[in-house]
Amino acid sequence: MADTEEKKIVKEEQEEVEESPDVHFEPVIKLEEVEVKTMEEDEDVLYKTRAKLFRFDKQLKEWKERGTGDVKFLQHKETTKVRLLMRRDKTHKVCANHFVSNDMTLAPNIGSDRSWVYNVVADMSDGEAKAETLAIRFANAQNAELFKEKFEEAKSINNGTKTSATKEEEEKKEEEKKD
Repeated sequence: MADTEEKKIVKEEQEEVEESPDVHFEPVIKLEEVEVKTMEEDEDVLYKTRAKLFRFDKQLKEWKERGTGDVKFLQHKETTKVRLLMRRDKTHKVCANHFVSNDMTLAPNIGSDRSWVYNVVADMSDGEAKAETLAIRFANAQNAELFKEKFEEAKSINNGTKTSATKEEEEKKEEEKKD
């Protein structure tokens, strides 16, 4: 008998919940939509891939994870300078932001064919220019090799030896050779 009474009470509670699906609350404060500028509006994406970034902490002598996300080479439309930009996945906080200069060299990370180590003179990810040793790791070796090719292209564009227009012409010539 106790079971049937409990079942009746549960059924009555369910019926009460189902009767009020039209609940509406007015917000206390109305927020207006704000346009957010990422400073990427004046730039073209030359290359984009996912990676994990680390920085070397000289005091503790260990690698610290900076974040996981999309790493991009962005070329400014007016100045044609190329910079590397990486944002964390969920927060979109900048974890790498620096120009690709001619004195940067990618060195293979010991024990891994899918990561590179390089030094940056002025990384602006924390808001101020700071010299950093960074390591970037990819999902596979092919992505790491492709990143290195694009990194070298970005260096030559910033050095003035290659422009994005000549790069497009080279790609067209390669396609014609294949056909």
